[in-house]
Amino acid sequence: MKKTAIIIGSGIAGIASSIRLAIKGYQVEVFEANAYPGGKLSEIQLGGYRFDAGPSLFTLPEQVEELFKLAGKDPQEHFDYEKLDVACHYFWEDGKKIKAWADINRFAEEVETKLGEPAQHIRQALKNSAYIYEHLAPLFMHRSLHQLSTWTNAQAIKSYLKMGKLGIFSTMNQANENQFQNPKLVQLFNRYATYNGSDPYQTPATLNIIPHLEFNIGAYFPKKGMHDITFSLYQLALDLGVKFHFNSKVEEILVEKGKAVGIQVNGKTHPADVVVNNMDMVNAYKTILRKQKQPEKLLSQPKSSSALIFYWGIKKNFPELGLHNILFSDHYQTEFEHIFKKGSIYHDPTVYINITSVCKPDDAPDGCMNWFTMINVPNNQGQDWDSLIAEARKNMIAKINRILKTDLESLIEVEDVLEPRSIEFKTSSANGALYGNSSNNRFAAFLRHANYSSDIKNLYFCGGSVHPGGGIPLSLLSAKIMSEMISKLKN
Repeated sequence: MKKTAIIIGSGIAGIASSIRLAIKGYQVEVFEANAYPGGKLSEIQLGGYRFDAGPSLFTLPEQVEELFKLAGKDPQEHFDYEKLDVACHYFWEDGKKIKAWADINRFAEEVETKLGEPAQHIRQALKNSAYIYEHLAPLFMHRSLHQLSTWTNAQAIKSYLKMGKLGIFSTMNQANENQFQNPKLVQLFNRYATYNGSDPYQTPATLNIIPHLEFNIGAYFPKKGMHDITFSLYQLALDLGVKFHFNSKVEEILVEKGKAVGIQVNGKTHPADVVVNNMDMVNAYKTILRKQKQPEKLLSQPKSSSALIFYWGIKKNFPELGLHNILFSDHYQTEFEHIFKKGSIYHDPTVYINITSVCKPDDAPDGCMNWFTMINVPNNQGQDWDSLIAEARKNMIAKINRILKTDLESLIEVEDVLEPRSIEFKTSSANGALYGNSSNNRFAAFLRHANYSSDIKNLYFCGGSVHPGGGIPLSLLSAKIMSEMISKLKN
């Protein structure tokens, strides 16, 4: 008789976990509170416009492909994507703008020509990023930090000897100020802290690992949109016999004699040999694990930033914009001080605009664009969000008007908004924080929940709020680490 596994939540890590456990021979059921799979990685339709609702950057596509290969399928027959020629378009208030070309030499030349930064500085910075990745990725991304074997293997010992060069003891901003002469380049590379909701003026320079993913390995776009990551993996899970229950909010993880034995949904018990929690770790302990011992230290950690997103259907084409666009604040450090110290939104925010219709024209009507327009904001601490959002919208539009020399308000045909309160409601993310606990200290990697419970047997964890962290690649890796644990650990 097959062993049974229940997964709570159908975020990308939950779906990946269901696939991996089904391949291992488990009979898998997924319980999801929403009416759709994907969590943050979902989509919305507004009139003739389609928007990817959440994550917009795609790196390490091999993490998706691996799931199809494990199932004996050709990934190219089920999931198609393309490498971007330009990772991002950058704009500043003084009229400066550059393209971050995927070709590193071309990017370096662009920076030297337009910003006066020696091209060699870009090449060296990306070599440094690759060095960090080489020594830290095997340790922090592909293994559990909560098992002795991780710290005693040959790769780990090799990395210990390099710690001084891996950015453990300086901030991202300090490292980037040492790498670049032009403050605009420091700002550009500081931006990577936002990829996991952190502050570059506090977070360790180890996060300079991120540019390696975007430049040395590459940034990509799924040809059917980011939501196709969810859709294709959801279909694969169904093909493997995984059963999904939507509109099924889990009320409690059932524990008997120190062992997870199932869940309760709508007053009904669903037994299982293994329970995997893909729900935000903090909210899970506050709700479905409220009767169990609480990891107080982890629960009390500061949370990452959140986001304010406007989905705008724009009835005009802007040829100077690409798939990814950044309009930088003139006062970057002040912007982060507002987010992390004041719990507020700076009047000159950095604006990110993602436009999938650049790569996928049917996402918008002819001559139009679908703008996913986002700024980083604090997580929800009970602020007057209605006032903050109204003011931020006005400031965002004013900034866009200045830099693109347009009248944006007159071009907005449809609009929807996602903000910290609705993020928390839709995705059960504590305080609406996008990446769980903050990474604003050098020990942050060690302050994430393990991929298993040390107190409750047969209870495991995956997703962006646990090890190794937030974002699509790390969430997929959390599913891999968790499933390998289930194979190795005796229940």
